[in-house]
Amino acid sequence: MFTIFQSIWTIVVMVIFLGIVVWVYSSKRQTQYDEAARLPIEDDDSIESTVKEKHHV
Repeated sequence: MFTIFQSIWTIVVMVIFLGIVVWVYSSKRQTQYDEAARLPIEDDDSIESTVKEKHHV
């Protein structure tokens, strides 16, 4: 009985894992990932402009 439970649990966890992988790599989320990838660059630009403004004062 315990062996059957282990087998079913393994299949359930594998299906959940594959579902997460498909969800993460779906093309619907591409724009969201692109925006998140640009955040550090955009933040650096805003920090540099703030520092430059303070030095000019």
